[in-house]
Amino acid sequence: MSTTQRILAALLVCLAVGSLQAETPSKKEVQALVEKAHAFLKNAQSSTGGFSERFAGPGVTSLVVVGLVRNGVSVDDPVVSKALKAIEKFSNEDGGIYRRRLANYTTSVAVMALSEANVKGKYDAMIKKAANFLKGLQNGSDGKVKEEDDHFGGTGYDGKSRPDLSNTQFFLDALLAAGVKKDDPAVQRALVFISRCQNLSGESNKLEFAKKATADDKGGFTYSHLHAKAEKHRDKTPLGGLRSLGAMTYAGLKSFLYAGVKKSDPRVQGAIRWIRRHYTLKENPGLGRSGLYYYYHTFAKAMTALGENPFVDASKKKHDWKAELFQVLKKQQRSDGSWINKGDRTFGEGDPNLATAFALICLSYVH
Repeated sequence: MSTTQRILAALLVCLAVGSLQAETPSKKEVQALVEKAHAFLKNAQSSTGGFSERFAGPGVTSLVVVGLVRNGVSVDDPVVSKALKAIEKFSNEDGGIYRRRLANYTTSVAVMALSEANVKGKYDAMIKKAANFLKGLQNGSDGKVKEEDDHFGGTGYDGKSRPDLSNTQFFLDALLAAGVKKDDPAVQRALVFISRCQNLSGESNKLEFAKKATADDKGGFTYSHLHAKAEKHRDKTPLGGLRSLGAMTYAGLKSFLYAGVKKSDPRVQGAIRWIRRHYTLKENPGLGRSGLYYYYHTFAKAMTALGENPFVDASKKKHDWKAELFQVLKKQQRSDGSWINKGDRTFGEGDPNLATAFALICLSYVH
């Protein structure tokens, strides 16, 4: 090797090391943030044991339980045990865990919470009943909505509202957490809807909007392919396609991997290529700071499922995504232990209980 070659090799090593400035956090470092958040939640918890029940029923409470338990907090901990009792109070005769509205969303996250806290099968019956309730909300579950219908396989906030990728990914997470097999018809129907939300024209998505995807949008996911039929919509592009969004793309990738779709599948590869082009923790691509913590939590789940760390972006820069996410969350945690996304009305993250729950879920994936 010549002197010039040795110098170039050394420079390449330095560049590679320089692109991985932060180190993967230790369990102790993560625990310090968790303990501060735990203290905040203890003070924020209502007398009924719930969190933000007024606008989300058992939804935020369930996310809090997931975040705490996944980070090692015992189910016997006062905050967790009271929160679990609050969730149980929302259980309905039909198996759903909700209050009037948001039946799919709140039941789905409640199932995830109960599954995390299911010591010695305590919640087996509730989980099974809730999973069956969720299946009944899915378009196509009763055979009336056929596969050629745009709604097929998707779920909305309840059994009547239009389906979208956000609700469908929570629905799928819940079923799998409940022990539903990956080859179950409900899971396979969900994959049909999810595939149709991807800006990737092909065998799995023959919808017109996907054929009109820009090079930048190709491979990513949109909130709902149904928006393509709207005369005007904020997600529509001048070409008649739909914008790809950050949180939705990670949600789509995660859903594929959770449901057993192989990494070599064109849909998975398409999503990975989009993520390489748009890798960031500064914003929720396509929506700025709106839904930032929602974005972080889908990012963490999807990257964990992908199993690629360091992650190499389109410019060949290596990212220790666990370290980068941890540093972002550490910097954004407030002195009282909470997180908040001020001014975010669309996703509700102006509520520190919700933002803190999402942040805790993220922390469970970074060590």
